[in-house]
Order: sequence, then structure tokens, then C-alpha cells
Amino acid sequence: MIKTQAKTPNFLASLFNIAIPIAALTGVITLQIFWPSESSPFKEEIVLDSTEALVTQQKKAAQLKLLKASPTFGFDNLIADLVFLQFLQYFGDDIARNQTGYSLSEDYFDIITRLEPRWADVYLFVSNSLSIYEGKPKVAVEYMTRGTDALSPEIHAKAWQVWRWKGIDQLLLVGDIPGAIHSHEMAAKWVDLTSYQDLFKKTAEFLKQNPENKLIKFNGWLWVYYQTQDQKVRERAKQEILELGGKVEMSQEGKMRFVWPEDSD
Repeated sequence: MIKTQAKTPNFLASLFNIAIPIAALTGVITLQIFWPSESSPFKEEIVLDSTEALVTQQKKAAQLKLLKASPTFGFDNLIADLVFLQFLQYFGDDIARNQTGYSLSEDYFDIITRLEPRWADVYLFVSNSLSIYEGKPKVAVEYMTRGTDALSPEIHAKAWQVWRWKGIDQLLLVGDIPGAIHSHEMAAKWVDLTSYQDLFKKTAEFLKQNPENKLIKFNGWLWVYYQTQDQKVRERAKQEILELGGKVEMSQEGKMRFVWPEDSD
């Protein structure tokens, strides 16, 4: 039997042909609004002094404010992607950030998590940049709640990670123990790895019995340390681990590891 290829109906083909230039035009408009020619993401940005860094910061803040108020024309995912690329450029400009700080991270992720709350992988950046760099864990938890409200294990296989990061921030930085318990219980429900299910369930149970347990906080910071490659976040995690009573040892392979003394609480 000879198979024939189905033809696209004329009206669908017409819509498709129209959709392509509309999408392209929307992308160009968004780029022009968010990335004027003098600050294209494809051009190297050199900050010469603190005055120029401050002016650049103010321009970016104005662009973000405008973008928040602008219609998306249904291209939420595309705009969220573009904003995330701009965030990476902003966050990675160490010279400028040393002069003006990371205060715009909040605006970048306000836009991203509103437009694409189901983007599970982005919430690690939310936790690191807002909680550690900007010192606003409550804002990070608020944005991560957009993810936990919109996601499910069926939508994204790693959706459980949003609950885990949310729970970590609630436990270690916000001090919201009931919230941390709930987040870890939900992470245990959503994850499909038995070892992680056991870990999250035990964390929730330990917090119910002893909310000030240092070992739980040690394990929390240990998770933060090994789940990121960001050196500033790792240094913060290491500092917290040592202050809690953790020790640094060298393995037989010559690698550094953290251990919890048996005589500690």
C-alpha cells in the first residue's frame, strides 16, 4: 500500500506563514526594548569606572521596568529566555557587580518566573543569586512558590528540585521551619529517587522533632555546596558548615570533604 503525505490545509499554511514574521518581529522589538544597540548581548561590555557602572545599572533598571509593563503578545517563553540571557550577562560582569552589587537580580527573576514559572532549572539561579548574592531569601522563596504552584512531576521530571531549594532557603536563611518541613515533604512526594525520598522525609521528621538541630543545617549547607559550581556560594556554604561545627578532612584520593563530629549535637 502506498502511503500519501497529508497536506497542510491552506488556511493553516497561511497562518503558519504569518506566524513566522510575527514571531520574528516580536523578537526584534523585544531585543530593541531590552537590548538597545549600545548594550547588545553580543558586544563586550567594558565598565571603566564606578560612575559608568552606575549609569549602566540605571539604564538596565529602566529597561526592566519597561519590560515588566510591556505586553508579551503570547511570546512569554521567548521573552523569558531573552531575559535570562541578559541576566547571565549582568550576573557575570564581575567588575560592574563589584561596584554596584546584584540588586537587579530580583527584577530579572520577577519577570522570568512570572512569564515561565514552569522553568524548573532556573530556580537554582533564583536561590543562589537572590538568597546568597543579594541577601533576599524571602524574595527567592516567593519566586520559587510561583514554580511549586505551577509545576508537577508530570510537567517536569526535576520539579521536586524547586521544593528542595525552597525548603533549603526556608530552613537556612529565612528561619521558616514549618515552611521548610512542608517543602521537604512535598519534595519527597515528587522525587522518584528512593535515596532522595528517604533524605527529604528524614529531614522533615528531624525538623518536627528538633527544629534547631545543627546536623540538619549541616546537611543543608552540604547540599548547597555540592549542588553548585559558583565559588561565592560554595564559600558561603563552607563558612556556614565550619561555624556549625563541621570539619574539613582530606580523603585518601586527596580530595577535600566535610565531616560531622560524632560528639556534636
